[in-house]
Amino acid sequence: MNSMTGFGRGEASDGATAVVVEIKSVNNRFRDVQVRVPREYNVWEARVTNVVKDAVSRGRLEVSVRRICSEGATRVTADLKLVEQYRLAIAEVAHRLQRDTTEVPLSFVLGQPGVLVTTDNDADALGEWDLVELAVQSALADLATMRTAEGVALARDLDRHLAELRRHCAEIEAAVSGIVARLHARVLDRVSRLLGERVDAGRVAQEAALLADKADVSEELARLSSHADQFEQALRADEPVGRKLDFVLQEMHREVNTLGSKATDTPVSARVVDLKSVLERMREQVANVE
Repeated sequence: MNSMTGFGRGEASDGATAVVVEIKSVNNRFRDVQVRVPREYNVWEARVTNVVKDAVSRGRLEVSVRRICSEGATRVTADLKLVEQYRLAIAEVAHRLQRDTTEVPLSFVLGQPGVLVTTDNDADALGEWDLVELAVQSALADLATMRTAEGVALARDLDRHLAELRRHCAEIEAAVSGIVARLHARVLDRVSRLLGERVDAGRVAQEAALLADKADVSEELARLSSHADQFEQALRADEPVGRKLDFVLQEMHREVNTLGSKATDTPVSARVVDLKSVLERMREQVANVE
């Protein structure tokens, strides 16, 4: 089981260019991937998004890609063949005029069109997908390590909450075990105070049985136990289970609410409040599960 929160960083370099990728992941009901790439890598934005989506099934992920070029963004080179032609032309003119070629400064030659050529390194970026992919995969691996570690901690907490939920259910089951006798005594006491000795024992037993049937929570407790088993099995699964855990929790909430509406004894009502508190803590934790 993995958490949806985490951070990963990856880097790849070929000596001249380095690519640094950072991925931040936070909670989200669905999968939302936001990618920021430098202008040189605009062509790779969709491809980076797909690589991240293949690795992560849920969460909001912010992916930042940086390109660091050791040679700078622009490279300046000299057209040496053209320089040689200028040198020969200058030498010929100097010879014709019987002047010294040193009278022509180097700055004059360098200032001539085409002698110095500037090239943009953006063109090289189109061949750097292998670097980008390697950096993205490295960042994803780093992110996965952190999300897995967080998932282990979440599973541990949820196991503890689940044990507490089972304990409250067992206490409720014990508390309602003698509910028929208690309801019979309660009905008999109330009727006796109203009617005195004119009490129909059969009628009292019938009313007590009807009340006991309405207060019977055995089915709700059985379903809660079944949901708890499903929840525990999901915690042990290797696949993303966040949505499944969320659904099971909704079903558990429904059973606990029904339990609360049926509760007639104070001890049972108190345990129902405890159950709702435990489920709320579990819901907060499950919101972090992938």
